Amino acid sequence: MSLALAGGELIDLPNARAARLDGDRVVPDRSGAVDDHLLNEASAALARQAPYESVEDWLWRRGRGLAAVYLTALKSQGEITWRRRSRWAPFGSSRAVLTDTPALRSARERRTSDEPVLASLGTAIGIHDQERPQDQRDQRLESPPDVADEAVETVLATVHNAVRDLEAERQRRSIEDAAFDNIWRGQ
Repeated sequence: MSLALAGGELIDLPNARAARLDGDRVVPDRSGAVDDHLLNEASAALARQAPYESVEDWLWRRGRGLAAVYLTALKSQGEITWRRRSRWAPFGSSRAVLTDTPALRSARERRTSDEPVLASLGTAIGIHDQERPQDQRDQRLESPPDVADEAVETVLATVHNAVRDLEAERQRRSIEDAAFDNIWRGQ
């Protein structure tokens, strides 16, 4: 999730005139502050000296713990509430629920409109449109999004590669842990 959020920020930074991509390098713009608090933090996190960071390096560095930062921001803005799962279990069984706000409705509308960039970021982290038949979802996973902007394509491809690398590392560690456990059990 954090890698996709960092990718989304990197796609939004050029639109806010806070950065641009030069090949696979993130070049900051010296223009100053951005209106959005979290996007302003992303802008401030950019490396300011040449050679600038690669998109991949920036995603990994900025993405570290970014989902928790966004969750905290949503909580502080009152966009998350806690609901009990059941009225029959009054103690300790609550879950976080997004508050119905104009921002949430706008986000849902963007998600259902099949916006290619948003769909690609969602696909990278395993969020699929459940209304689509499985074969159409599989096709979306295999084909890159139809995006006209080369910088956006670079970011999306890098996010997909980073998520794939992360999953490969998790699988490798799982296999190593299982092998280590088997050695200790004498199997």
